[in-house]
Amino acid sequence: MREVAVIGVGMTLFGRHTDKTIRELGEEALWATLQDAGVKPRDIQVAYVGNALGRLSGQEMIAGQMLLREVGITSIPITRVEDACASASFAFRESWLAVASGLYDVALAVGVEKMTNGTTEEVTRALAGASDTELEAGLGITFPGVFAMVARRHMHQYGTTREQMAQVSVKNHDNGALNPRSQFQKRFTVEEVLASRPIARPLNLFDCCPISDGCAAAVLVAKDLVSRYTTRPIWIAGSGQASGAFEPAADITIFKPTLMASRAAYTMAGMGPEDIDLAEVHDCFTIAEVIHTEDLGFAPKGEGGPFIQGGNTAIGGPIPINTSGGLLAKGHPVGATGLAQIVEIVEQLRGQSASRQVEGAKVGLAMCLGGFMHSDAGTVAAHILKS
Repeated sequence: MREVAVIGVGMTLFGRHTDKTIRELGEEALWATLQDAGVKPRDIQVAYVGNALGRLSGQEMIAGQMLLREVGITSIPITRVEDACASASFAFRESWLAVASGLYDVALAVGVEKMTNGTTEEVTRALAGASDTELEAGLGITFPGVFAMVARRHMHQYGTTREQMAQVSVKNHDNGALNPRSQFQKRFTVEEVLASRPIARPLNLFDCCPISDGCAAAVLVAKDLVSRYTTRPIWIAGSGQASGAFEPAADITIFKPTLMASRAAYTMAGMGPEDIDLAEVHDCFTIAEVIHTEDLGFAPKGEGGPFIQGGNTAIGGPIPINTSGGLLAKGHPVGATGLAQIVEIVEQLRGQSASRQVEGAKVGLAMCLGGFMHSDAGTVAAHILKS
């Protein structure tokens, strides 16, 4: 396997883009990415495009070919990747594999989603496709309910409190207020999170990520070509992927695919949790970040709530998590989220994150979860990047 670097990243503002089509979102992010990388459209040899909810944008197929044509990228292999919320993470992983294997030298990873075309009911129905639609979603078990059950169980087993979960939202909205590409720029107190409208108890409105539009992308190249394009590469040190076992009566406070995917990434990188300077994780709901903090090895099992409440995951703490604002504040255009995480990590490792910069950051981890069924995460991607 060859060493692979990220040489360029770009993304749109995440949010409600009622005045923009999926084509326009893609064009904006792709031009920014190509310019950041210093590559020309003709340099791209292969592309993978994460997109999960084409039914909402109306572009259910060949979204990649349509987007890339707008910036002059045609004729090359272009593959759509769908893996629920982790679609863009796996577009990134496939791009890495394509270059690391030696098959291609320059790859483009893209993630795009336009969700605000639909009503809340239509979006909920579309997202339900990331579960077992016959045996779970079809019976009314949608994701707010799933993560509410996860939260209840974590509270029961470990004594996690609503205040500790609310602190995740407070922290991430604090970070989002520092991120000009974040959907929400407003800060909240713990009391305001607890007083927000109930969605699925114990989760309230500010415990949940929003419906969003957006696009993000990255250019990856083989080591021997890096000097042609940049003097500040960010290296892909480790990559892991795992799917759920979906065992009966599993412990829903542990996401086993996260354990397996992160272990694979740590092993490949020759690192452990103690080597990570910051992380972007899939905080679709506040309880999810609590569990990821534990499963990634940053806090002992059951102690994620107090760990977060103690400020350990805030900017300036031992392991800043979701410096971008995370899904809760930055937004969650499903097919784009995984690459937005990569954008944040790359910019942090370059020292380009302004008032939310993690001082001295050299190593970052991006973790994204896709789908949930039968008491387990559907699939998880974990990537470790280093400067």
